[in-house]
Amino acid sequence: MSKKQWYLEYTIHKNRPGLLGDIASMLGMLEVNILTINGVEGKTRGMLLETDDERKIELLGEMLRTVSSITVSALRHPKLVDILAVRHGRYIDRDSDDLKTFRFTRDELGLLVDFLGEVFKREGHQVIGLRGMPRVGKTESIIAGSVCAMKRWTFVSSTLLRQTVRSQLSEDESNPGNIFIIDGIVSTLRSNEKHHQLLQSIMQMPSTKVIEHPDVFMQESEYSYDDFDIIIELRNNPNEEIVYDTFVTVYNEDV
Repeated sequence: MSKKQWYLEYTIHKNRPGLLGDIASMLGMLEVNILTINGVEGKTRGMLLETDDERKIELLGEMLRTVSSITVSALRHPKLVDILAVRHGRYIDRDSDDLKTFRFTRDELGLLVDFLGEVFKREGHQVIGLRGMPRVGKTESIIAGSVCAMKRWTFVSSTLLRQTVRSQLSEDESNPGNIFIIDGIVSTLRSNEKHHQLLQSIMQMPSTKVIEHPDVFMQESEYSYDDFDIIIELRNNPNEEIVYDTFVTVYNEDV
């Protein structure tokens, strides 16, 4: 029977000496391996576990529920957010009403790049929107995430160095395994018919597309919110408002 991973998370009510040792001993007796362990935001601890016997996880849950010093808040197969929480010691801020929206600030670029790297490793069709004001680090994060995933990136439209509006791609650039980077403002407000045809072809490919300024892209194209699998918001600080009026004008006049 193949080994599977599990995520254990618990909140500590009384951090008495030897608590972690007792839990580790419990896992050892059950022959459940601890792959990673870390504190997650204050008095919460997360662990990535591995075992080939699901019954052992059920027993572990029953035993831990009798320990008065802790409360188990999660015991499940790990999600991406669980893996990153253990790796970085904190949870990604996620919209409670819209679970496909994830929020980051500029001082969390390392966490964002790690998140993107894991998402980019997935094969097949996925569309990711990346909101954020100019010069907050959107394109750089996408490129760094591509490097982490060991994927090649292809600019379909961009303003990173100068305006890029592609009307065709080379054979290497058209590889579905690539990460396609699209500037939603440039592709809708500054493009031509050939670019639009290329964009439609790329959007239908079984590949990862990352669209900066997704709100403008949706407003000015036939694509809708339902076409996006993940929306990421990147801000300079948690209170920054992402508004498009101020820099869409700049795109039209100067880019």
